[in-house]
Amino acid sequence: MSGIYARRRMRPAALAALTAVLSSTVLLTGSPAQAAPPTPVSVATAKTYLSGLTEKAEGSSSGYSRDKFPHWSNQSGQCDTREVVLERDGTGVEQDSACKAVSGTWKSAYDGASWTQASDVDIDHVVPLAEAWRSGASGWTNAEREQLANDLTRPQLIAVTDNVNQSKSDKDPAEWMPPLASYHCVYARMWVHVKHHYQLSVDSAEKTALRSTLNSC
Repeated sequence: MSGIYARRRMRPAALAALTAVLSSTVLLTGSPAQAAPPTPVSVATAKTYLSGLTEKAEGSSSGYSRDKFPHWSNQSGQCDTREVVLERDGTGVEQDSACKAVSGTWKSAYDGASWTQASDVDIDHVVPLAEAWRSGASGWTNAEREQLANDLTRPQLIAVTDNVNQSKSDKDPAEWMPPLASYHCVYARMWVHVKHHYQLSVDSAEKTALRSTLNSC
């Protein structure tokens, strides 16, 4: 009887301990808001990737059109790629029945500015579409170019201040880097990660700028 009684007395404590373990497991395996693009490769890996990229003069823009990089593609339900990135990169984002962001806060990693209107935010292609065209994508199919233009797996898309994105245009890192110097290292890693994955070339000035940035990380 005393053994059974002891076990009965221990049961609430054991249940409490089990509850604590389960709660910890939920917290550890949960999916917190990312509020950022996928993490790029490390500095060391980016340096290795950069060394392996084909170096050659940039190609022509002849024949380029954004229409040859279909975007923003549907991702699920009524949500297209832009809305998915807005939800991913923002905090407290609320969407309407058509998946449009109607509220939230977005902090632009390029310049440190914060915005509460989705209309003030652009989705930047880290490796611009025109740059990709001149670096090898001109020889791809439209379906392959669509993958680059809507890539949510690599660090190719990021929500940033609209006029900062517009000032970047289709420039490479030899011509443009984010205004916020503290983001240069991450940006260079993102750029190299994407170019490596899609086997896009780099020109001499671009490679030099990227190497310099990675060496200063």
